[in-house]
Amino acid sequence: MRETAELPPDKLYFSIGEVAEMFGVNQSHLRYWEKEFPIIQPKKNRKGNRMFSRQDLENIRLIYHLTREKGYTIEGARRVIEHQKDDVEKIAEVIARLKHIKSELLEIREKLGKQNDS
Repeated sequence: MRETAELPPDKLYFSIGEVAEMFGVNQSHLRYWEKEFPIIQPKKNRKGNRMFSRQDLENIRLIYHLTREKGYTIEGARRVIEHQKDDVEKIAEVIARLKHIKSELLEIREKLGKQNDS
């Protein structure tokens, strides 16, 4: 997910548009990942619109990390998920936390810079 993306605590399901925006990818990209990775299983409402759970978001975050940040192919990412999912999830979680900490530190630095300019 993008560094500043925070999930609303009371929301259980997210539309494909919301998820695409969170990860900075096209909706078609998410539909493709859904076909390629069985761990993504969004529910569909009566209209047939995909509704992604928080678990789906975690799985998408893992796939995003492997394919976009680590440069794995779809097949390579699929193999890693099948054989080393727990390890990769932990690493991806640590990276996400570090990115969040970095964005908070940059925000603090910016605020301090503004105070010194006054």
